Amino acid sequence: MTSPTPLGTTVPGPGTRRAGHPRTGIISNSRSHRNRTRGAEAAVVPADTPNLLYRGPRTHPALAQALREFRDAGIELLVVDGGDGTVRDVLTCAQEVFGDALPRLAVVPSGKTNALALDLGIPSDWTVQDALDAGAHGGVRARASVEILRGDATRPELCGFLFGAGAFVRATELAQRTHKAGAFNSFAVGISLFWGVAQTMFGGQANQWRAGEPMRLQLDGGTPVDKTFYILFSSTLERLPLRLKPFGHERAGLKMLAVDAPPARLSRAVPALLRGSEAAWLEQAGYRRHDVRSFTVTLEGGFILDGELYDGGTITVRQGRPLQFVTP
Repeated sequence: MTSPTPLGTTVPGPGTRRAGHPRTGIISNSRSHRNRTRGAEAAVVPADTPNLLYRGPRTHPALAQALREFRDAGIELLVVDGGDGTVRDVLTCAQEVFGDALPRLAVVPSGKTNALALDLGIPSDWTVQDALDAGAHGGVRARASVEILRGDATRPELCGFLFGAGAFVRATELAQRTHKAGAFNSFAVGISLFWGVAQTMFGGQANQWRAGEPMRLQLDGGTPVDKTFYILFSSTLERLPLRLKPFGHERAGLKMLAVDAPPARLSRAVPALLRGSEAAWLEQAGYRRHDVRSFTVTLEGGFILDGELYDGGTITVRQGRPLQFVTP
């Protein structure tokens, strides 16, 4: 039996790769939740694995340098070992480095939230070695990313999968508090959802949750609408944690939920929305779903992309090109 080699160096190998294993680059976030709790033994692969490059960058410049090295080495598979935030950072940088030649991707769900991995059907205990095996023998699923462009830019500033504004920002802050209390993934989503709805339902008229946020929203280049929204939520994922269906039936593409402020008939609307009801009364009450290629929103408050808060302003949210993810 060969001894494992810690992921932290380039693993040497012969000039031709071992049959079945693609040339692979691994980006690992040592600060992600599971990697911290499992310790160094989690990040190991067999020492005889050829054509394997590993980097654990801690800054954005270091990440860019690592990806350039992967590109120059001609990798065929890019493994991201981390949570949704790590995937966002890697994809954002990789789109710039690789352009249209982005290799296949694999996600090892090691973060506090792993919504993309859940959508792709990746087991919660998947390892780097499992990702390598899937790169050789597994399936492939396509998912388009959510791209964020600021102002008149033509290239995306950010690439992720879950966008939100308005009450979504406060709900994310709640989720981060549940992480500190030891709640993660679907459990954290459930707690945050419960408290967010409670704050909205039982708060007074001046309650921040109910008041919403003024925004200018333009769908697919149509007529801009100035309105106060309770929440904007958008994603290209098909399956969300807890089997929630705020966009209705599961489907591909960029989907959006826009809820007027203050939200009406909340005690009835929330259960209906989350189970995917497409009853006509929901739209009449100000709960509107849209399938779009892009939308532009101007907001003073910030927005969330995959758990991170960014400054507001005028941004365009659009569906990116399909990315290929290896799966079990």
